[in-house]
Amino acid sequence: MDIDTWWGLVGRAREAAGDRADDRDPPDDPLPGALTDVLAALEPAEIVDFAVTAYEVTASAYRWPLWNAAYLIEGGCGDDGFMDFRDGLALLGREVFTRAVADPDSLAGLPVVVRMSRGESGWIGYESLNGPVQAAYVRAGGEAFHEAVEAADRGRIRTGEPGGVRGDAEDADAMRRQLPRLAALFLD
Repeated sequence: MDIDTWWGLVGRAREAAGDRADDRDPPDDPLPGALTDVLAALEPAEIVDFAVTAYEVTASAYRWPLWNAAYLIEGGCGDDGFMDFRDGLALLGREVFTRAVADPDSLAGLPVVVRMSRGESGWIGYESLNGPVQAAYVRAGGEAFHEAVEAADRGRIRTGEPGGVRGDAEDADAMRRQLPRLAALFLD
């Protein structure tokens, strides 16, 4: 699946979710269900292509500076947390995602991040895009989702370490230099 089609599907789900598309925290978060509905209209093979492209998209965000931003925003962030963060970041749409990968400090301008800095409710992360994608696959009549994705994804090269300069997310002075806007929200 080409990247424009992939982002178009995410955009359609965001439109269906309306003004509640930017926060994964509420118990009645409409975006996962909207994504399932959008994808369920596709053929099972297209849904598998969506899943493979989702991995490529989130892998492009596997970068130390963004991980440090997630660490500040979430008050800590391990491997699984960073996977959830990247999945949720993709659900924020192409513009926010692309800007955040290029400039993680740009996340300081998101209303959900500002609320989180105040100790109010909010969350960027999403615990696995596979959930709504797999639900769509089943609804579309597909079988053996994980096996189909593995077969379609076979042979791709995976990166071992995140890209970019690592930095030390626990060093407040380093974070103030690397991510000044986020540091102002979460450290000051």
